[in-house]
Amino acid sequence: MIMQKQPTKRPRTATKDYVPVVQQACNKVKGFLELYNELKRSVSINGKSQSALVNYSRQLAHLALHYNCMPLDLDPDQVMDYLYQIKSDGTGSASFFNFTVHGMRYACKMRGLEYTQFSLPTLKGPRKLPVILNGPEVKALLRSCKLLRHRLIIGLCYGCGLRSSEVQHLQPSHADLERGMLHIHQGKGSKDRCVPLGKLLCRGISQYLVEEVPGKYLFESKSGEVMTDAGIRWIVKQAAKKAGITKDIHTHTLRHSFATHLLEHGVNILVIKDLLGHKHIETTMIYLHVARPMPCNVLSPLDTLYGQK
Repeated sequence: MIMQKQPTKRPRTATKDYVPVVQQACNKVKGFLELYNELKRSVSINGKSQSALVNYSRQLAHLALHYNCMPLDLDPDQVMDYLYQIKSDGTGSASFFNFTVHGMRYACKMRGLEYTQFSLPTLKGPRKLPVILNGPEVKALLRSCKLLRHRLIIGLCYGCGLRSSEVQHLQPSHADLERGMLHIHQGKGSKDRCVPLGKLLCRGISQYLVEEVPGKYLFESKSGEVMTDAGIRWIVKQAAKKAGITKDIHTHTLRHSFATHLLEHGVNILVIKDLLGHKHIETTMIYLHVARPMPCNVLSPLDTLYGQK
């Protein structure tokens, strides 16, 4: 039986509305609290990021409030009508649409249901090449940082290819300055890996440990808690602004630049895959499209057959 849609307007997807939207669904829609708790447990057990829980639960809450009904109790037409509305009314972004689909798929998988029953569309993301900084731009970025703490954060993102979340959870003991290695604990996919630090980062971290004497985390907030992702993004954006870099860069741009520059210096792509902590080589191979070809004398194979130069 098709239920009538609620006349209330669907809220936008700003991060600040996450708590009220999910709480509202838990309070108003019977069974949503149980679904949310299942999501929280499943995301934790399966090693998914906290952002996955935020995005899935938020979009499922919007859907539940829209019909005043549990998302998995809807029929395919209701789900399709909702997705069509998101696409056509201009109030939802592409990520809002995509996370609604991904949230439904995850909830179905978690409950042992076939998500094909909802006729969910196949999502094809845009194939965009990553933005890469050149050497002088990286230097300018580092020069623009007055604080050692900020230089180290940018240096670790670029010099070790770290994700923002990995920088957040670094602890002083993770840096083996004697061996020049950095141990990344429980990166994406709950995988550990080690990457070389290099002399400059070893020297910088050594100085930082003496001057700042950090507690549990290498980079802490003023309250002594783990530094926020927003804080790291702000540091990179401010440094780029001061350095006069007009490219649209973010923390992951430094990781992209790390991989591309290593490739241009002749490092084997399989080694780069391990340094980045990628699960599949296909993910790493995107850097083949943006790396400059290694300098060499390119000859026609026909000429080489006949000894022509």
